Amino acid sequence: MKGNEAIAHAAIRYGADGYFGYPITPQSEVLETLEELMPWETTGMVVLQAESEVAAINMVYGGAASGKAVMTSSSSPGVSLKQEGISYIAAAELPALILNVMRGGPGLGTIQPSQADYFQACKGGGHGDYHLIVLAPATVQEMVDFVGLGFDLAFKYTNPAMILADGIVGQMMEKVVLPEQRPRRTEEEIRKQCPWATDGRKDMRKRNVVTSLELESDKMEIINHRLQERYAEIAKNETRWEEIDTEDADYLFVAFGSVARICAKAKEMAAKEGIKIGIIRPITLWPFPYEAIEKAAKGKKGILCVELNAGQMIEDVRLAVHDSLPVEHFGRLGGIIPSPQEVVDALKAKIIK
Repeated sequence: MKGNEAIAHAAIRYGADGYFGYPITPQSEVLETLEELMPWETTGMVVLQAESEVAAINMVYGGAASGKAVMTSSSSPGVSLKQEGISYIAAAELPALILNVMRGGPGLGTIQPSQADYFQACKGGGHGDYHLIVLAPATVQEMVDFVGLGFDLAFKYTNPAMILADGIVGQMMEKVVLPEQRPRRTEEEIRKQCPWATDGRKDMRKRNVVTSLELESDKMEIINHRLQERYAEIAKNETRWEEIDTEDADYLFVAFGSVARICAKAKEMAAKEGIKIGIIRPITLWPFPYEAIEKAAKGKKGILCVELNAGQMIEDVRLAVHDSLPVEHFGRLGGIIPSPQEVVDALKAKIIK
């Protein structure tokens, strides 16, 4: 099935309580598949096409505030419209899952694939000092797996999580193994897991208030410090990456999402020419695997950061290695996907020379 279709199946099987979205290419199949599957008749999951992206993210805010497992999906311009609401959800310390199937920009751009929303996802996007947990799938199977992982991390840290997929992964078709159906949580289970939830209950507990607003500066500073402590805990415990043949390599490719698969083929092609390349694929873009890249880079002659953008993740790669070796970028723009040979040629031109 398509990556977008897999997301819909995985959300239902996770036992999600609700999805609120709005159509935009290349992720519209998420909403379309959910409407076709009609989970409200089986699990009771709510599926609603909102009147806009702004409405959709604020419906997620309301659902999350009541302790429900809720999500939304969109593509680049639509996610831009959701940024204020995402910042509210982060400040209110609520779990939620957001899917961005990236397309080319800036502006309305193109409906073709891109990875140019890295800065938006990993460096804030909305206003204020906050972070999303950002997962970058490279396969349709990971689209499935990251729904459960994203929800679980969001509830563990009461912080929104994002699946940042490029349009290739959203549209490609692969075989997948779907998880077993989980039952949706009962109201009593939600109350135990989410004692902060606003569920209208007046008995047996104090009144809960969920908000992102605090007008007193000293109290707002306390909230900010609490968030920063949580982000440090996430960075310590939840950083994920994949390494391929890094120990015996002379050079490294660093790439995420579908581009890491292109780099895997480029690695095979380069090996036939006697060029030994390792690959590091960040799976969490935030928290970013700085230490893993720093360790893998020791003794290497150079790093090529391959992205479907003008150069965004490369800034974090350069921070990771402290300018101790050459780090160069290669990417295609406007929805053009590079061939493995182009990646090999870029390594030769920019690093090996």
